[in-house]
Amino acid sequence: MSRTLLVPIDDSPMSWRALEHAFETDDARVVALHVVDPWDPGYSVATDVDVRTEPPHGSDAWYERADAEENRVFERAREIADGYDAELETDHRSGDPAREIVDYVEENDVDHVVMGSHGRTGPTRLLLGSVAELVVRRAPVPVTVVRDTGG
Repeated sequence: MSRTLLVPIDDSPMSWRALEHAFETDDARVVALHVVDPWDPGYSVATDVDVRTEPPHGSDAWYERADAEENRVFERAREIADGYDAELETDHRSGDPAREIVDYVEENDVDHVVMGSHGRTGPTRLLLGSVAELVVRRAPVPVTVVRDTGG
């Protein structure tokens, strides 16, 4: 029976590293999950976006931009999978990222989560929260966190 790895991707360098790690370490079914956070007015994790030039939050244009960004993220994920000669499934959700990741695990046949972490520490982590930390605490399956060690 094949294992299923869930890799949440948000276009950050560490999410791409987590996807590569999943392909390098396990011969499993890999699902890349992208979560759009509708409460984040400047929705764009890894790109430098000036929220003053963004479409109005919640507008049709904002959602169109989010959809286009998601398509770009999935295209990059497929390119990475092709580099490993691997199959990749994609899925998407809208909502609070940590909650949506855990809900996805609970609602689907997922054996393991592999996700990136920005590696924030101290006050920055306390102020901004950590999606990876919340998933580690709440997921009913093992979670591997791939993080930047600064080296």
